[in-house]
Amino acid sequence: MVINERLGVFIDALTWDIPKYLKEVEKEAISENVPIIKRPVQTLLGFLLRFTQPDAVLEIGTAIGFSSMLISEYISRDAIIDTIEKVPARIEGALKNYNKYNKKDRINLIQGDALEVLKTLSEKEKIYDFVFMDAAKGQYINFAECVCKLLKEGGMLVTDNVLQDGNIIQSRYVVTRRDRTIHTRMRKYLYYLTHSEDFNTVILPIGDGVAVSVKNCKGGF
Repeated sequence: MVINERLGVFIDALTWDIPKYLKEVEKEAISENVPIIKRPVQTLLGFLLRFTQPDAVLEIGTAIGFSSMLISEYISRDAIIDTIEKVPARIEGALKNYNKYNKKDRINLIQGDALEVLKTLSEKEKIYDFVFMDAAKGQYINFAECVCKLLKEGGMLVTDNVLQDGNIIQSRYVVTRRDRTIHTRMRKYLYYLTHSEDFNTVILPIGDGVAVSVKNCKGGF
């Protein structure tokens, strides 16, 4: 958590409110060390979805289906939710939850490598109003071009974990060697979001950092 933990707990107590079944999924995920979006991000995502009411949502990184089920709670039942995952164990967990909580008809799980799936969706000229990205952090910059093509003008991109628990401010030589590539790529991604003509972006220090971006009209990559 980027902000003070006690302050985060206080804010959560005021704002965090999700359905009971999602609380059960969250509890199970924590007990099994499965990463899901943190409570401040849950609250932010719900707020943004209520406000924007997208007709088509793309999630990059399904995990066990927690965030896609959360998304389904805040948008129209007629809205499309596509989500991408490649890890077999995560796919199995997500499908299990979708079946258990009657979400299998609302959420379309696309299995495969995210970059390849994004390219395929782009070739099919799919368009989304809202994209939530919570996948391999070192791949965000590689996803950016396809995501930009898939997002409609005025659409919203929400990217999780962009501050890497605060480590993004460290010199790459201070960061553990195995994490240097991710560190460098994330900085490049944040620079793109904040300096490209494609997006207007605000970076919020909640959870492990969230970037909220709106695609500019007639912007190019």
